[in-house]
Amino acid sequence: MEINNLLLVLLPIVAALVSSYFTYYFTIKSKKSEAILKFKEEKYANLLVLLQGFVGATVSADAKRKFFEEQYKSWLYCSDDIVKAINKMVQLVIASRGKEPNPDEGRKAIGNIVIAMRKDLLGKTNLNWHDFQYTDVTEDKR
Repeated sequence: MEINNLLLVLLPIVAALVSSYFTYYFTIKSKKSEAILKFKEEKYANLLVLLQGFVGATVSADAKRKFFEEQYKSWLYCSDDIVKAINKMVQLVIASRGKEPNPDEGRKAIGNIVIAMRKDLLGKTNLNWHDFQYTDVTEDKR
């Protein structure tokens, strides 16, 4: 009889403790994932802004320097696909030897970076590099 009474008291306590632990664990995991996603979103937005005109004729040396500073930091948080896409774009710029890279290749390189970022943030996407509308902004010479 005493064992039954003891089980009637201890079983709910053990179940409550186990349930509390799992609730705590999954809440912390969810908050951590949310914080990482927000961090990546901010960093990817910075990289994306710094990519404006990068393979065109409108980027300044200062903008390139800022991009490369951000790119070096990106090794800590970017997915492998993003690092590879950025490396391909950098190789394209290096291969052009100071001239404007082939516009189609440049758009493809930038578009692939953006698509890799979307996949990392959203998990999947139905878009491809063609869907990213890359616009080279030039000064109005009057």
